[in-house]
Amino acid sequence: MAGKPGTRTKRATGSIEKLPSGALRVRVYAGLDPLTKRRHELIEIVPAGPQAEKEAEAARVRFVHQINERRNPKTNATLDQLLERYLSQFQGSPNTLQLYQTHVKNHITPLLGPVKIGRLDAEVLDSFYAELRRCRAHCPRKRGLIDHRTAREHECDERCRPHRCKPLAATTIRHIHFILSGAFKKAIRWGWIKESPTSWAEPPPAPKPNPKPPNAAQAAQIVTESWKDSDWGAMIWTAMTTGVRRGELCAVKVESVDFTPGRETLWLERAIRREPGWGWGEGDLKTHQQRRIALDDETVAVLKEQVARLQARCEQLGVELRPNAYLFSGAADGSTFTTPDSVTQRYDRMVTRLGIDTTLHKLRHYSATELIAAGVDPRTVAGRLGHGGGGATTLRTYTAWVSEADQRAASVLGAGMPVRPNRREEL
Repeated sequence: MAGKPGTRTKRATGSIEKLPSGALRVRVYAGLDPLTKRRHELIEIVPAGPQAEKEAEAARVRFVHQINERRNPKTNATLDQLLERYLSQFQGSPNTLQLYQTHVKNHITPLLGPVKIGRLDAEVLDSFYAELRRCRAHCPRKRGLIDHRTAREHECDERCRPHRCKPLAATTIRHIHFILSGAFKKAIRWGWIKESPTSWAEPPPAPKPNPKPPNAAQAAQIVTESWKDSDWGAMIWTAMTTGVRRGELCAVKVESVDFTPGRETLWLERAIRREPGWGWGEGDLKTHQQRRIALDDETVAVLKEQVARLQARCEQLGVELRPNAYLFSGAADGSTFTTPDSVTQRYDRMVTRLGIDTTLHKLRHYSATELIAAGVDPRTVAGRLGHGGGGATTLRTYTAWVSEADQRAASVLGAGMPVRPNRREEL
């Protein structure tokens, strides 16, 4: 190797260049970035020293080996082909599968779908995540773009406005990262590739949980408004006091409620969910674990009144109220369930009339924060909400309320302690 700085020694693949400091720069061409189309090179600086040339050559050989592994994997499959096979074997819930399929269709396929999996590395994925943070619509970087009100032929009006880039939410990008991570793990097991690029890629950090439940005044408004319809009021009351998910609430049946004195509980076994290709139907709970929720006296009274209303309607129809009748149903005899989407839409219309910025899901937050504020331990709260992980999710989501409850507990403990001896003398 020449001793002058700036001298570059070319090898069959790559080059080694001596820098003014005496260090050696190893550079190996690794192709074009599939997203940006920019030249992609692997570079490493080897410090000056008696073994520098040997170390530089070893680095160059290592780079060449890495590139050859990417270019010549055991399969020429594209990312679309990998994801199709991965999702066909997916064992999660139907809702999660549908969500993943939507992310693949809207974001992964348009940008990376045709790329061979052997060409994907951490740098490409980081560029991909940066593009998602730039614009969720993946618009070309040019002026004069219009967001049209419809994709069909039309005459533009005030609803067709100049395009404004909106970033994809960090949570959604992380979901996409999880999809890719799971797919590449399968590819390694199948022998398609030797290393997953997701191990080195960096998706955006998880946003901090911010539940924002309705405050006491807002909760009172919501309850008052909902009770203009007794069935609707009973449903909203139950959601607030139990913290159940909307699909679980829609699946509650007459037999799900145990009114035995001293053992008043709500037994959650199933949930109403959308099945891809089939529509709405009963399915397992989100965590696939049944659970019982203890009921307070007022909620027991509310549910007894709801059963009584169903019983009265069945008597008017001349039919018997079945134990498996749905407790909150659009049918007089409880024969059909209410769909979760219809509950959400009705709730949204109600809180909009009240001028309250909230959602149905935040009733779960209301239930959780009220319990924690009352001093109930997070593990018990997690059990009522159906959180997995032994309460880790509950702690992470409701940290602020747990801290506040802990401070109040410390004050109560301190107030109940006996007077210290030296303090007794001062008094």
